[in-house]
Amino acid sequence: MILPDFSQAKVLIVGDLMLDRYWSGGTGRISPEAPVPVVNVSGSEDRPGGAANVAVNVATLGAKVTLLGMCGHDENARILKEKLSSFDINCEFFEVPERDTITKLRVMSRNQQLLRLDFEKSFADVDKSALLTTFNQALDDVDIVILSDYAKGCLSDPQSLIRAAKQKGKKVIVDPKGSDFEKYANATLITPNVSELYAVVGEQDNEQSLVASAQSLKASLSLDGLLLTRSEDGMTLFETGEDEFHLPAKAKEVYDVTGAGDTVVSTLAVALASRLPMQAACVLANLAASVVVGKLGTSTVTNTELALAVGEQSVHLDGGVMSEEQLAIAMRASKSRGERIVMTNGCFDILHSGHVSYLEEAAQLGDRLIVAVNTDRSVTELKGPGRPVNNVNRRMAVLAGLSAVDWVVPFEEDTPQRLIARLLPDILVKGGDYKIEDIAGGKEVIENGGEVKVLTFEDGVSTTGIIERITKNKLS
Repeated sequence: MILPDFSQAKVLIVGDLMLDRYWSGGTGRISPEAPVPVVNVSGSEDRPGGAANVAVNVATLGAKVTLLGMCGHDENARILKEKLSSFDINCEFFEVPERDTITKLRVMSRNQQLLRLDFEKSFADVDKSALLTTFNQALDDVDIVILSDYAKGCLSDPQSLIRAAKQKGKKVIVDPKGSDFEKYANATLITPNVSELYAVVGEQDNEQSLVASAQSLKASLSLDGLLLTRSEDGMTLFETGEDEFHLPAKAKEVYDVTGAGDTVVSTLAVALASRLPMQAACVLANLAASVVVGKLGTSTVTNTELALAVGEQSVHLDGGVMSEEQLAIAMRASKSRGERIVMTNGCFDILHSGHVSYLEEAAQLGDRLIVAVNTDRSVTELKGPGRPVNNVNRRMAVLAGLSAVDWVVPFEEDTPQRLIARLLPDILVKGGDYKIEDIAGGKEVIENGGEVKVLTFEDGVSTTGIIERITKNKLS
């Protein structure tokens, strides 16, 4: 995937404005007044938050931004405008003298958040007629609209904004809040997280019921799409006329999830305004989120960072570690496109050159390669005490980073027979000197019209051999 030219995109944002303030310093003692750490504040930083952070994210990607919102007539409003002007953001703020600008103060020490203090009062009962008039005027010169709802009152009547935008043929993306999503009906796309979805449809016991509930909600609200963000489980797009599209999480390290949702909705808007299809826009949003959670505090993603992330993942942008249920959905979509799916399995405790060459050979047999990985318990059962050397999450992460591998899934049993019988790949592959009739799951694959193949391993290379050499060297 090549990033489009985002500089031509024009985005209109309406939502709850906030100032994020950070006080930071060292902690070396506990207060004698209460069992809490004493922070010696040595630094202070102000950053745009809420809808203002969404605007900064959009501007950092190179798009043109107009931001509408409500604030107080105070020093924090002045600071917020000053910060935003440095990003060349067109601010249309509606000051309410009897309200304070919403401010969130975070106390930090050693890169950890110790405390958050919120200074806020809802704008829900404030007259919005001037904001709506300005919104209608601004619509003529934008490509897409973002409604950034933090339930602070600026978006007390989102339907009036959605109707106005749709009447002028503008797409509307909503970052929702609360348990009433009816107010977002007829938007183009909404981006709830799992907790927000459950607040509307109730908690779901499994992947199938979650998918059904999300699809039903999307249909009832007459949306074009619903993007469910799922933290460490990635995100899933439910788009009208398309199968569910799951994107595993791509983050290598997570330091702070503050503002990650803002990054997702911002990247989606800029990508859609640049005429990318919804699935491609979600791929970029997923990668942008993986970058921003690796930073501390409310942060943004640059074009360069996003381009590098795309480059690293260009082989299988929708691949990675999945649950069994998520993989079943991804496989259905893959097979509907006529792709041939190859599957293999193993412990892959210490990945070595023999593994890599074997997986590359397996991948050449089809369009997609699944690697099923023994959990720690099953490795210990098979290999004995002291194994695995690497836990299952580390083993799967390394495998997911290989260009040959599309999907990685764990299995708990001693053999993957049940998993293979459920997934039924087109080609089942095993390495070594196995007989086809002895390969777990082979019977079911063949009965389903598939193939079973045995590939050779590289001579003289094995995890057990590596461990034995390491142990011998230590003893000598």
